Amino acid sequence: MLVAAAATMAFPYFLKPAFDFIFQNNDKFDIIFFGICIFASFIVKGIASYGESFIMTYIGQKIVFDIQERLFKNLVIADLSFFNSHHSGDLLSRFSNDVALMRNAVSTTISGLGKELMTFVFLIGLMIYRDATLAIFACILFPSALVPIILLGRKMKKIVVNMQNSLGSLSSYLSQIFQGNRIVKAYNAEEMEISRVNQKIMKLMTPIIKSAKIKALLHPISECIAGIAIISVLIYGGMQVMSGHKTIGDLISFLGALLIAYEPVRRLTQLSANMHEGLAAASRIFEIIDTKPSIQNSPRAKRITKQVQLLTFENVSFKYDSSSQILDNVSFEIRRGQTVAFVGKSGAGKSTIINLIPRFHDVTSGEIRIDGINLKELDLNDWRKQIALVTQENILFDASFYENIAYGNTEASESEIIAAAEAAFADEFIRESDKGYQTIIGESGTRISGGQRQRIAIARAMLKNAPILLLDEATSSLDASSEKSVQNALDTLMQNRTTIIVAHRLASITSADVIYVIDGGIIKETGNHFDLLSLGGIYASLWHSQCKP
Repeated sequence: MLVAAAATMAFPYFLKPAFDFIFQNNDKFDIIFFGICIFASFIVKGIASYGESFIMTYIGQKIVFDIQERLFKNLVIADLSFFNSHHSGDLLSRFSNDVALMRNAVSTTISGLGKELMTFVFLIGLMIYRDATLAIFACILFPSALVPIILLGRKMKKIVVNMQNSLGSLSSYLSQIFQGNRIVKAYNAEEMEISRVNQKIMKLMTPIIKSAKIKALLHPISECIAGIAIISVLIYGGMQVMSGHKTIGDLISFLGALLIAYEPVRRLTQLSANMHEGLAAASRIFEIIDTKPSIQNSPRAKRITKQVQLLTFENVSFKYDSSSQILDNVSFEIRRGQTVAFVGKSGAGKSTIINLIPRFHDVTSGEIRIDGINLKELDLNDWRKQIALVTQENILFDASFYENIAYGNTEASESEIIAAAEAAFADEFIRESDKGYQTIIGESGTRISGGQRQRIAIARAMLKNAPILLLDEATSSLDASSEKSVQNALDTLMQNRTTIIVAHRLASITSADVIYVIDGGIIKETGNHFDLLSLGGIYASLWHSQCKP
């Protein structure tokens, strides 16, 4: 930047000797030498500008890459409560649109600001050298252009924040529509959704138009101030030349520096708008980066060195930030090798227990103990390695059968992955697909049936081979045929494991060692299937409502 700025200054610097001596002496050799010097300054400027542009682009991209990496890391380690309070579309907008604005600000705007400021300083230095009075006048006039630019820039930042928020809202809504397209078509809601999206697009247009107005306004402001400066220099400088106090070379050299200095000032006004866009985007990005997860390892987290023998809930209560109590003073024990089930009406708190065990959330009060040690004192990664999870709607990735099963253990061999698929009764339908284990199953497994998705999830859990198994209504959304296949796979998976089941269909948990009946966040009944039936209470009522002929 320094070399390019000095080379830019060279041209107006050489104008004085050219007009005062070379053109008056009529020496052709001097004119050729003058041309060579000017050409050399342009070559030096070109090489320096190339180096500056390449280096600053690399540094800018590296900075943005590091920020994207930190942003994704923070999103991955964020608590589940964070995702409950943020729309996925808004997060995607920050990761893509906001990062794009930051990339422009870092790689283009910051480097441009440095380059243009240096060039301006060098040219001002030359103007002071030629005529200090005129230079001081120019130094006062040019910075005055920055006052409205700064004021407009602050306004621009607010507008861009509103624009990015609107864009995030639009992205989130589009994501919902794309995922729920079957419902949209089933209810003939296409026209309604088109109207809603059009309204959101129009809402997004408002800040975009305001931003365009501000950018357009910056140019005439800088043009007017530059015009005043040039006219003033011409009048004052011309009088100085006429009175003999300055040479024509002094005036032309000064005017050349002034005219060239106007270009950096003009670009600075444009870069200012881009910079405020980048700052607005950065504030949204760092809002995520600066959000620390509440669930973290304690500084002295204890490692798990042996198989867990006892899991205990001691007077556990839980509620979300602004919700009513979900669990209220719940206590129970689960011993190694037991199969324990939790049943109850929807919203009773069953799935909350499943989410508290892997420490997806922390308890509001009470303690969860693992072999007598508070769960918060255990190494979080060590503890989650002990757990395999199969839910009602298992998330599969837009990858092959092989990759989705291998997610349970990325170091597993091909034979181990196939063995897990066979144990989950998934090998047959996998081999019947177009490319076998390398068949891509689509986003969230949309190219395979619900029963097949569950068996892939079970194979993934089998491959993890964790001693504690959590089943959160793993068969509730399946038809009778698929449920039977999945239940057979689950029976295999449950062997020699501590199994904790949340079930809606009571027929799937009749063989459980202990069944807890949850109602309103409180354990109301405890026992095995036959004990609970004999009580004639909540469980018996649920059983008869589901299993009556």
